[in-house]
Amino acid sequence: MAAIAEPMGKNSPAGDRQGAAEGPQRRCLASGQVLPKETLLRFVVGPENQVVPDFAERLPGRGLWLLPRRDMMERACKKNLFARAAKRQVRLPSDLAEQVERLALGRCLEQLGLARRAGAVEIGFEKVKSALKADRIGLLLQASDAAVDGREKLAGMARAVGGETAILQFCGAAELGAALGREAAVHVGVARGRFAAGLQRDIERLAGLRGVEVHARRVGPDELGRPTEGERWKR
Repeated sequence: MAAIAEPMGKNSPAGDRQGAAEGPQRRCLASGQVLPKETLLRFVVGPENQVVPDFAERLPGRGLWLLPRRDMMERACKKNLFARAAKRQVRLPSDLAEQVERLALGRCLEQLGLARRAGAVEIGFEKVKSALKADRIGLLLQASDAAVDGREKLAGMARAVGGETAILQFCGAAELGAALGREAAVHVGVARGRFAAGLQRDIERLAGLRGVEVHARRVGPDELGRPTEGERWKR
């Protein structure tokens, strides 16, 4: 399965979210922690009393918030926390965690496709290399089944540029390619801005739902010669 890493250095968006003192906060049903809502996953109770995830945070109804982790979902289901928070009976499929993980992966791929249509994506080794040299890439996605030498070359270039570029893996070349309208994609660069930031958050949530322990970072010049977390972890 895919390797996955999250950038969460002190200057990264994820790190900022972890330490944010301002901004909207919500309580996680399972842990009881009050956290910035950007670190949580919203659920709502649908019209047929089913619990559904709201990744875009746009569905009507009272929000039920959880840390996007498999153990938190399992605790919420086991202790009937969704029903208690909603103050009503709810329907919980036995494979809710698996369903949410699949939906999270689908959202990552969908958002990547939207970024491509908006012109915010470079695909292929040479195009990504050129964009990295110009310091335009905020998020470098590499297929989990990519050759190690190609991954290392682009990662080294991202370090050498001196900016902060997140390097992540969350699926294989065929899945990346399907999202981008081609047979396969191994190296994908997402331009700095809202698409890179949004994808980063979505992949962070996917990591938690997969039960992957993460020690995320961004790649900068001080990382020369070190493998990224995404290069280490295999699922």
